[in-house]
Amino acid sequence: MTPAKIGQLRHASIVMVPMSDTALMPTYTKTVLSPAETLKLAPEIGRHPTAKVWVYRYRHATEPWTLSIATHAQPESRMLSLGGFRIAPESRTSIPGWNSDHEAIDLAIGMDEKVYWSRLLKVGGPHVQRDFSRIVGGKCVMHPTPGSRVGEPRDRELLDFAIECFTDVEKTGFFLTTGQDLGHGVMSDGVTGSLHYLNRQYKGSVISDTGAPTAEGNYWMLVGQLKGAGIPLKGAVVGVIGAGNIGAHIIDHLLADGATPLVVEAKPAIRAALEARGVRCWPADAKQAFLAEPMDALVLNAAGGSLDSATVARCAENPRLRVITGSENLVMPNPDDDDVLRRAQKVFCPCECAGMMGYLTAAEEYLSHLAGVEFTVATMYEAAKALEGPGERATRHVIEGGYRQTMTQAMQELFG
Repeated sequence: MTPAKIGQLRHASIVMVPMSDTALMPTYTKTVLSPAETLKLAPEIGRHPTAKVWVYRYRHATEPWTLSIATHAQPESRMLSLGGFRIAPESRTSIPGWNSDHEAIDLAIGMDEKVYWSRLLKVGGPHVQRDFSRIVGGKCVMHPTPGSRVGEPRDRELLDFAIECFTDVEKTGFFLTTGQDLGHGVMSDGVTGSLHYLNRQYKGSVISDTGAPTAEGNYWMLVGQLKGAGIPLKGAVVGVIGAGNIGAHIIDHLLADGATPLVVEAKPAIRAALEARGVRCWPADAKQAFLAEPMDALVLNAAGGSLDSATVARCAENPRLRVITGSENLVMPNPDDDDVLRRAQKVFCPCECAGMMGYLTAAEEYLSHLAGVEFTVATMYEAAKALEGPGERATRHVIEGGYRQTMTQAMQELFG
């Protein structure tokens, strides 16, 4: 690609209509938004001085499907853009004003923050540790229609569209690596996993269950924070918001280690299963009552927005609550609420930090395959334990400093 063309990509929108190799018919339109244009679309990018996000927006030619690929990778940079492939559930697409571009941008910024934290704390598998310099954050967000989500009759068509877009975007000169996120599972044939289907045709789509390693990292950060606050894990009361794949893993750890979990979960079947194990549960609409319960820690792993300002205010009012962590994406709609928690003497670990192990798992799997080395998830379980030490040190630093700093500032001072 010539320098002039690279300049066009950086500073102007480009709309292209490629032709299918087989049918010679348009399959999608593509619009490229430069960092200057994404800043206009999502002004909150300005809060992150290092964030320069490109968006590649693909619209299917005949179906109302949109795939937004957001990335910090510059054109022709040969960088590795990491971030899951989200097939947005109805709970997200039904939010007033929601669009896939904005969600992809927000998530890509969060992913790049995870990259930042893993570099700062020197956490990761062996291949990532050697290749940090070429990894940046990104995210893929699909806006599907009813009937096309995974498990529904037209899921294969939707995934074929995604594969075509993934293949095309790499022609821009960076490498896309994506994997598990919201919306994946068994396809409508009742047999094939959506990640396996994608991986068979696009090797940049990795297949590992990143939920368990994410939960491991989240758990060890929690253990470290409790230690830093002088709270024994055995006997600690830990609130958990969201008991899906990640939350369930953390709850299992808590029960095994003698802690008491209290759980908010939207799905009645999950609540019933936990209650059968002796775990107290609340439905999602009873979250405010749940937050009044005496608890030492709060762990956030729902679908997004759990730390809204009303929730932050209730956390600030809870006299026993000391530490807050989680791996939830887009957890705090108002970033200024981090300071509200600090003033209330609550130590909040950014979810981008505690939740870094998912992206690190995808990156390690991809780089291992490139190196011809077998990848095992057990490698990431071991790597996750490295979050305990920083969690303990930073939490203690905040408390001993009289809560003059947030945990973010403490970690930057200790490890930067």
